[in-house]
Amino acid sequence: MARYFDVHPHDPQPRAISQAINIVRDGGLIAYPTDSCYALGAQLGNKDALDRIRTIRQLDSKHHFTLVCRDFAQLGQFVNIGNDVFRSIKAVTPGSYTFILPATKEVPRRLLHPKKKTVGVRIPDNRVVQALLAELGEPLLSSTLLLPDEEDPLTQGWEIKERLDHQVDAVVDAGDCGSQPTTVIDFSSGVAEVARYGTGDASRFE
Repeated sequence: MARYFDVHPHDPQPRAISQAINIVRDGGLIAYPTDSCYALGAQLGNKDALDRIRTIRQLDSKHHFTLVCRDFAQLGQFVNIGNDVFRSIKAVTPGSYTFILPATKEVPRRLLHPKKKTVGVRIPDNRVVQALLAELGEPLLSSTLLLPDEEDPLTQGWEIKERLDHQVDAVVDAGDCGSQPTTVIDFSSGVAEVARYGTGDASRFE
Protein backbone atom coordinates (compact mmCIF):
# COMPACT_ATOMS: atom_id res chain seq x y z
CA MET A 1 0.00 0.00 0.00
CA ALA A 2 1.13 3.53 -0.80
CA ARG A 3 2.04 5.98 1.97
CA TYR A 4 -0.23 9.01 1.99
CA PHE A 5 1.02 12.51 2.79
CA ASP A 6 -1.54 15.30 3.14
CA VAL A 7 0.49 18.51 2.75
CA HIS A 8 -0.36 22.19 2.74
CA PRO A 9 -0.20 23.56 -0.85
CA HIS A 10 1.59 26.80 0.12
CA ASP A 11 3.46 25.81 3.26
CA PRO A 12 4.23 22.07 2.97
CA GLN A 13 5.23 20.36 6.20
CA PRO A 14 9.00 19.64 6.18
CA ARG A 15 8.56 16.26 7.90
CA ALA A 16 6.15 15.02 5.21
CA ILE A 17 8.41 16.32 2.42
CA SER A 18 11.43 14.61 3.98
CA GLN A 19 9.58 11.30 4.35
CA ALA A 20 8.35 11.41 0.75
CA ILE A 21 11.87 12.09 -0.57
CA ASN A 22 13.30 9.27 1.57
CA ILE A 23 10.93 6.97 -0.32
CA VAL A 24 12.28 8.35 -3.62
CA ARG A 25 15.88 7.82 -2.45
CA ASP A 26 15.02 4.27 -1.46
CA GLY A 27 13.97 3.53 -5.04
CA GLY A 28 10.29 4.35 -4.70
CA LEU A 29 7.81 5.89 -7.12
CA ILE A 30 5.64 8.77 -5.89
CA ALA A 31 2.64 10.69 -7.19
CA TYR A 32 2.95 14.41 -6.49
CA PRO A 33 1.25 17.72 -7.40
CA THR A 34 2.69 20.28 -9.81
CA ASP A 35 1.50 23.62 -11.20
CA SER A 36 -0.33 21.67 -13.93
CA CYS A 37 -1.88 18.43 -12.63
CA TYR A 38 -0.32 15.52 -10.76
CA ALA A 39 2.77 13.64 -11.93
CA LEU A 40 4.64 10.43 -11.24
CA GLY A 41 8.14 11.00 -9.91
CA ALA A 42 11.27 8.99 -9.16
CA GLN A 43 15.04 9.33 -8.85
CA LEU A 44 16.88 10.02 -12.08
CA GLY A 45 18.82 6.74 -12.35
CA ASN A 46 16.03 4.48 -11.11
CA LYS A 47 15.43 2.00 -13.94
CA ASP A 48 12.82 0.02 -11.99
CA ALA A 49 10.72 3.14 -11.36
CA LEU A 50 11.08 4.14 -15.01
CA ASP A 51 9.72 0.73 -16.05
CA ARG A 52 6.87 1.13 -13.55
CA ILE A 53 5.94 4.52 -15.05
CA ARG A 54 5.94 2.97 -18.53
CA THR A 55 3.69 0.17 -17.28
CA ILE A 56 1.23 2.46 -15.45
CA ARG A 57 0.93 4.80 -18.43
CA GLN A 58 1.54 2.18 -21.15
CA LEU A 59 4.20 4.32 -22.84
CA ASP A 60 6.33 3.42 -25.83
CA SER A 61 10.04 4.10 -26.33
CA LYS A 62 9.39 7.41 -28.11
CA HIS A 63 7.78 9.04 -25.10
CA HIS A 64 9.65 12.09 -23.78
CA PHE A 65 10.22 11.86 -20.05
CA THR A 66 10.67 15.08 -18.11
CA LEU A 67 13.34 16.14 -15.67
CA VAL A 68 11.63 18.45 -13.19
CA CYS A 69 14.32 20.88 -12.04
CA ARG A 70 14.56 23.31 -9.15
CA ASP A 71 16.28 26.12 -11.07
CA PHE A 72 18.27 26.98 -14.20
CA ALA A 73 21.58 25.96 -12.61
CA GLN A 74 20.22 22.44 -12.24
CA LEU A 75 18.50 22.43 -15.63
CA GLY A 76 21.73 23.48 -17.36
CA GLN A 77 23.49 20.29 -16.24
CA PHE A 78 21.13 18.08 -18.23
CA VAL A 79 20.36 19.91 -21.50
CA ASN A 80 22.31 21.89 -24.08
CA ILE A 81 20.79 25.34 -24.33
CA GLY A 82 21.94 28.29 -26.46
CA ASN A 83 21.58 31.94 -25.51
CA ASP A 84 18.52 32.66 -27.66
CA VAL A 85 16.67 29.58 -26.45
CA PHE A 86 17.70 30.34 -22.87
CA ARG A 87 16.15 33.82 -23.09
CA SER A 88 12.92 32.40 -24.52
CA ILE A 89 12.65 29.83 -21.73
CA LYS A 90 13.71 32.28 -19.00
CA ALA A 91 10.83 34.60 -19.93
CA VAL A 92 8.18 32.03 -18.96
CA THR A 93 9.96 30.13 -16.19
CA PRO A 94 9.06 29.01 -13.58
CA GLY A 95 5.75 28.03 -15.09
CA SER A 96 3.55 25.40 -16.71
CA TYR A 97 5.82 24.60 -19.64
CA THR A 98 7.91 21.58 -20.62
CA PHE A 99 10.80 22.17 -23.01
CA ILE A 100 12.30 19.47 -25.22
CA LEU A 101 16.02 20.02 -25.69
CA PRO A 102 19.17 18.09 -26.66
CA ALA A 103 20.36 16.15 -23.62
CA THR A 104 23.85 16.24 -22.11
CA LYS A 105 25.78 13.10 -21.14
CA GLU A 106 24.46 13.52 -17.59
CA VAL A 107 21.10 12.09 -18.71
CA PRO A 108 20.83 8.27 -18.68
CA ARG A 109 20.43 6.88 -22.21
CA ARG A 110 17.21 5.08 -21.34
CA LEU A 111 15.52 8.47 -20.75
CA LEU A 112 16.42 9.86 -24.16
CA HIS A 113 14.26 9.90 -27.26
CA PRO A 114 15.83 7.02 -29.25
CA LYS A 115 16.45 9.05 -32.40
CA LYS A 116 16.61 12.69 -31.33
CA LYS A 117 18.62 12.17 -28.10
CA THR A 118 16.44 14.77 -26.45
CA VAL A 119 14.71 15.00 -23.08
CA GLY A 120 12.00 17.16 -21.54
CA VAL A 121 12.85 19.66 -18.79
CA ARG A 122 10.79 22.05 -16.72
CA ILE A 123 10.92 24.32 -13.67
CA PRO A 124 7.47 24.35 -12.07
CA ASP A 125 5.88 27.24 -10.18
CA ASN A 126 4.65 25.19 -7.23
CA ARG A 127 5.81 25.31 -3.61
CA VAL A 128 5.28 21.62 -2.91
CA VAL A 129 7.41 20.58 -5.89
CA GLN A 130 10.08 23.11 -5.01
CA ALA A 131 10.19 21.73 -1.45
CA LEU A 132 10.53 18.18 -2.78
CA LEU A 133 13.31 19.22 -5.18
CA ALA A 134 15.17 21.16 -2.47
CA GLU A 135 15.07 18.10 -0.22
CA LEU A 136 16.17 15.72 -3.01
CA GLY A 137 18.96 17.95 -4.33
CA GLU A 138 18.54 16.77 -7.94
CA PRO A 139 15.80 16.69 -10.60
CA LEU A 140 12.83 14.34 -10.35
CA LEU A 141 12.33 11.99 -13.26
CA SER A 142 8.68 12.65 -14.05
CA SER A 143 5.71 11.93 -16.25
CA THR A 144 2.18 13.37 -16.19
CA LEU A 145 -0.22 11.15 -14.26
CA LEU A 146 -2.48 10.39 -17.20
CA LEU A 147 -3.77 6.84 -17.21
CA PRO A 148 -4.27 4.85 -20.44
CA ASP A 149 -7.58 5.36 -22.28
CA GLU A 150 -8.47 8.37 -20.10
CA GLU A 151 -8.70 11.88 -21.51
CA ASP A 152 -7.91 13.79 -18.32
CA PRO A 153 -5.18 13.34 -15.70
CA LEU A 154 -6.15 12.44 -12.13
CA THR A 155 -6.62 15.60 -10.04
CA GLN A 156 -7.35 14.42 -6.50
CA GLY A 157 -4.78 12.84 -4.20
CA TRP A 158 -7.29 10.54 -2.51
CA GLU A 159 -8.40 9.22 -5.90
CA ILE A 160 -4.79 8.59 -6.93
CA LYS A 161 -4.26 6.67 -3.68
CA GLU A 162 -7.40 4.65 -4.38
CA ARG A 163 -6.58 3.89 -8.03
CA LEU A 164 -2.81 3.34 -7.76
CA ASP A 165 -2.46 2.06 -4.20
CA HIS A 166 -0.42 -0.98 -5.25
CA GLN A 167 1.44 0.66 -8.14
CA VAL A 168 3.08 3.64 -6.43
CA ASP A 169 4.89 3.86 -3.09
CA ALA A 170 3.57 7.23 -1.92
CA VAL A 171 1.02 9.92 -2.77
CA VAL A 172 1.74 13.55 -1.87
CA ASP A 173 -1.66 15.25 -1.75
CA ALA A 174 -1.76 19.07 -1.84
CA GLY A 175 -5.31 19.38 -3.15
CA ASP A 176 -6.57 19.92 -6.68
CA CYS A 177 -3.90 21.35 -8.98
CA GLY A 178 -5.86 21.27 -12.23
CA SER A 179 -6.42 18.75 -14.97
CA GLN A 180 -4.52 20.35 -17.82
CA PRO A 181 -0.89 19.28 -18.39
CA THR A 182 1.95 21.59 -19.35
CA THR A 183 2.37 23.24 -22.70
CA VAL A 184 5.23 21.45 -24.47
CA ILE A 185 7.67 23.46 -26.57
CA ASP A 186 10.09 21.46 -28.72
CA PHE A 187 13.43 23.20 -29.24
CA SER A 188 15.22 20.11 -30.57
CA SER A 189 15.64 21.71 -34.02
CA GLY A 190 16.80 25.01 -32.53
CA VAL A 191 13.47 26.68 -33.33
CA ALA A 192 10.41 26.63 -31.09
CA GLU A 193 7.61 24.28 -32.11
CA VAL A 194 4.48 23.82 -30.01
CA ALA A 195 4.24 20.05 -29.47
CA ARG A 196 1.29 20.19 -27.05
CA TYR A 197 -1.09 22.92 -25.98
CA GLY A 198 -1.65 22.98 -22.23
CA THR A 199 -1.71 25.30 -19.23
CA GLY A 200 1.07 27.66 -20.35
CA ASP A 201 0.31 30.36 -22.93
CA ALA A 202 1.77 29.06 -26.20
CA SER A 203 1.23 32.25 -28.23
CA ARG A 204 4.75 33.62 -27.69
CA PHE A 205 6.22 30.45 -29.25
CA GLU A 206 4.01 30.34 -32.36
